[in-house]
Amino acid sequence: CFALPSPQLVIKLKTKTNTDYFLECCSREERDSWALDITGAIHAGHPGQVQELHRKKNSFKLLENISLHHIVERMCDSSTGIKLTRNLEQGSRYKETFTGSALVDWLISNSFAVSRFEAVTLASMLMEENFIKPVGARSTEATRYSDISEQFLDDSTALYMFAESSKKNTISKQELQFNISELSGTIVKQGFLMKQGHKRKNWKVRRFVLRADPAFLHYYDPTKEENRPVGGFSLRGCLVSALEDNGVPAGVKGNVQGNLFKIITKKDIHYYIQASSKAERAQWIEAIKPLT
Repeated sequence: CFALPSPQLVIKLKTKTNTDYFLECCSREERDSWALDITGAIHAGHPGQVQELHRKKNSFKLLENISLHHIVERMCDSSTGIKLTRNLEQGSRYKETFTGSALVDWLISNSFAVSRFEAVTLASMLMEENFIKPVGARSTEATRYSDISEQFLDDSTALYMFAESSKKNTISKQELQFNISELSGTIVKQGFLMKQGHKRKNWKVRRFVLRADPAFLHYYDPTKEENRPVGGFSLRGCLVSALEDNGVPAGVKGNVQGNLFKIITKKDIHYYIQASSKAERAQWIEAIKPLT
């Protein structure tokens, strides 16, 4: 007997004569590594492109001007957007859907992501922010995982569709209760970081703004057009420190890629944050420490 290949671990190669080859890997990491190396071999005559590919391997850093709204608008474009099709799953027929692997392919081909890992992370954000939603048993079942990185499936059998556009992102009264004075300080540093939620322990990309006089750190939801913070705290009496990358500390769950640092407020609230690199983590810590 033999086991059927997992669609999540398959690499598809298309030759100039439109012949398709499918190669199965042992793990997602091996799949991404082979895909990157094959792409590098294709561009072997261009050393600069190969070097750039390897520099980006296993890295994920959002562009400063990233907008999930913009990505969805591009996805909906009638000529260059993602192709919507009818799909059948377990006897149920769904209209205007797309597969997880199709979305990953589209994000990469439109330069929103470099690797499949990046594309899955971005697709997870789109689902988390209710721009897309799972359809059918295969993709819906995956949403039960506690780790958000496992909730979106890079799979040709997992179906997704656009969420209802009428659903609006509402802002709670608690989010509006920011004192004007704490937002009036001089901006010292700002940029995108990943923050772990306090309840679900999932990771979300947030735009952080560090202010002095008074010293506050606020974070904003990049998917919302309103320029209001969704959270923030005073830095007075806080402790900030880098976390070692050779182990996941207690209290941290989910998609941890390293470059972690922690901020403990005066009220003993712990914030876990991920930077895109060790250098960026060091820059944030150095900027925050003088303000504590």
